[in-house]
Amino acid sequence: MTMLLVQGSYKIIGSEPDGDTIHFVPTDPTVWNKLPACTLPKHNATTGETRLRLDGIDALETHYDRTGPSVAQPLEFAHKAAEELLTFLGFSNVQRTGEKVTAATPAQTPGFILTQGADKLGRCVALIGAGAPPAADGTQVQVDVALLRTTANHHLLSLGLVYPTFYSKLPQDLRTELTTVARQARTNGLGLWPKDVTTATGGAVITGMSSLTNDVVILPKLFRRLVDHFNLVEQTLACFPAYLAGKEDNLKVLPANTPELTLKPLVQIINGNAIRMTNQPEDIVYAEG
Repeated sequence: MTMLLVQGSYKIIGSEPDGDTIHFVPTDPTVWNKLPACTLPKHNATTGETRLRLDGIDALETHYDRTGPSVAQPLEFAHKAAEELLTFLGFSNVQRTGEKVTAATPAQTPGFILTQGADKLGRCVALIGAGAPPAADGTQVQVDVALLRTTANHHLLSLGLVYPTFYSKLPQDLRTELTTVARQARTNGLGLWPKDVTTATGGAVITGMSSLTNDVVILPKLFRRLVDHFNLVEQTLACFPAYLAGKEDNLKVLPANTPELTLKPLVQIINGNAIRMTNQPEDIVYAEG
């Protein structure tokens, strides 16, 4: 699979980078025009600056506010993922007010991204690297496993600081590699995995919004669905399966590639106050929205 290589720099002052999103400024803003118009990321027309979403991973939420007041998952591993990402990219002495970066050394760091375009929110979905690029700016690069292993996406997953979360455009060989490192991190008890209760036999006990923000470490996609349900419907699990049934996700469950329209068949409610997913995150491939 080829991806467009874009050379540039990462910019964090004044933004709220977390473990899977960060701002990027291309050296040549016209490089964006090499992507199909339908996948063009939202970007500043003058500087080219855009918001990146790291492909193949999902970090615990530090500020989710799509359907109500901003909420976060337990912040220990959310912050560890963000700190590790910024360190990988060459930042130090990062200072924040809340989640917003107010100072860092240096102000920007050089790097490159490999992308096929934007998601439905206009974020550029990318594999991201630090330092000098492996090829010329604006060229199509064959992305293999060796190149994937040099990226922050692979690094964060190997440390167990983020969840694997796959979409259909990610090539199978890269998905297989990320699956392997995620499972190794889980087996070795790295990062968030000892606290993860996404697929725990007894489920994650949820008694209200505070359970999501203070107590349980679960897959961010499940967290977001629960927050939206609590904001829009009710703060119990009673109607959550019905809520999921109305949220079209269009996914496939590996290894059989079993199609499902929603997450509902993959979620169990236990004793009315606990929830679990029946499949590990790396066994689900979502359709690009």
